[in-house]
Amino acid sequence: MTDGVVRLFSEEHVTRLTGLSLWQLRAWDREGFFAPRYAYEDRRTPYSRIYSFKDVVGLRAIAVLMKSYGVSFQELRKVAAELKRRGFDHWAELKLYVVKKQVHFQRPESRDVEGVWDGQLALVPVIDVIMDVETRVQKLQHRDPEQYGKVEKRRHTLRNAPVVAGTRIPTAAIRRFHEAGYSIERILGQYPTLKEADVYAALEYEQGLAQSA
Repeated sequence: MTDGVVRLFSEEHVTRLTGLSLWQLRAWDREGFFAPRYAYEDRRTPYSRIYSFKDVVGLRAIAVLMKSYGVSFQELRKVAAELKRRGFDHWAELKLYVVKKQVHFQRPESRDVEGVWDGQLALVPVIDVIMDVETRVQKLQHRDPEQYGKVEKRRHTLRNAPVVAGTRIPTAAIRRFHEAGYSIERILGQYPTLKEADVYAALEYEQGLAQSA
């Protein structure tokens, strides 16, 4: 992963980065097919689903398998179960290949491309989405310096919830990290595109909301 790439993403971020719908993300979470790395037990809580970079890579790989290679969701479910049985707990851990709409993978310790079901070798181009996701993230995170240290609300962005200006990072998410004992430095480690002024502005905004409640 490239240094400086944002490591945490909201549902709205993930839809833009992967091409998947919000409905798909939530349905897959409920069904246990793909859960976000950071999630509250009560999914009804606002911003309860936060995805890691690794999550986004895995989801983008799944989106490519479905949309570009015609792999069915039923097939993906079988593959997920098989990979889990073999000790791989994440789609982003493997290089994936497709043969006639069936998924194969390359084991990390080998150059062999193993058929998920029968071990048959499949010499086809790898679906490598990491660089694609990094490029998408870099475009997503571009900000105007005049937006540093500001909070804004935009229509159609997180249901008009307050976010750090120029991003889709909710001020509530930053408050939760703060309440969990994260220092400013650790919060910035989770959101490398933010500035110290952004974190202070978000916390000040959230404090104002609490006082006015």
